[in-house]
Amino acid sequence: MLKFARKYVGKFHFEVDLAVAEAGWLPYPDGTFDWALSVATYHHIKGEEERLKALQELRRVLRSGGEAFITVWNRRQPRFWFRGKEIAVPWRAKDRTLYRDYYLFSYGELEKLAKQAGLKILKSFPENAYRFPLKYFSRNICLLVQKGD
Repeated sequence: MLKFARKYVGKFHFEVDLAVAEAGWLPYPDGTFDWALSVATYHHIKGEEERLKALQELRRVLRSGGEAFITVWNRRQPRFWFRGKEIAVPWRAKDRTLYRDYYLFSYGELEKLAKQAGLKILKSFPENAYRFPLKYFSRNICLLVQKGD
């Protein structure tokens, strides 16, 4: 993902600070960012406490009034209707299949966890590119949050 990010920021001449880090231990001082993106991250974190810690860490690195855009897989998308909340999804990597762990969120569950982490929900909505006709069955859940204080 860093390779793709470097290519993208080079193409558009963005100034960014990219790093490999654990979501629960971000290598930045408190209040570093006005904006943050977390795309397809929190649904890969095992355990509710660990997911909460990661969202608290996101809050910590945001400045007061800072905003973050979060996406996770939606548990209610049709392909997961008869599956549990925690699943292993096959992922093709060249000549082999890998299994990646996913925690499938509902809109309410993600919003509740973000609030527990001290984040204010600004907007909760489905991803436009993969929108199912009904919000609650969309492929991905998008959340725009803000650090209060």
